[in-house]
Amino acid sequence: QVQLVESGGGLVQAGGSLRLSCAASGRTFTSYAAGWFRQAPGKEREFVGTISSSGAGRNYADSVKGRFTISRDNAKNTVYLQMNSLKPEDTAVYYCAARRGGTYSTDSRFYDYWGQGTQVTVSS
Repeated sequence: QVQLVESGGGLVQAGGSLRLSCAASGRTFTSYAAGWFRQAPGKEREFVGTISSSGAGRNYADSVKGRFTISRDNAKNTVYLQMNSLKPEDTAVYYCAARRGGTYSTDSRFYDYWGQGTQVTVSS
């Protein structure tokens, strides 16, 4: 079992920045790839970014590419999502997820563990 706890969400003005953290506990996190997903009211959950277990591989949704950066510190069992140049359309609940194995995935169906989510609200 892996437990994931997100933090760092909040209210920010358009153009601002936030850094989300996802702290993992339980099994050795270094063997898990991780991802960030988000869900806005009335919309389906969508992929944001993903990172391999080593941190060498990363992928992003086109909507956030160049603005968001996913990273991880395996010594701290933590994954981060640095969000810059935020837009009102980035408003959503952001979820951290982990999947067994080292390979990242953009598909939420391939993730085994999920956090409870953290709210990000971007005002215009």
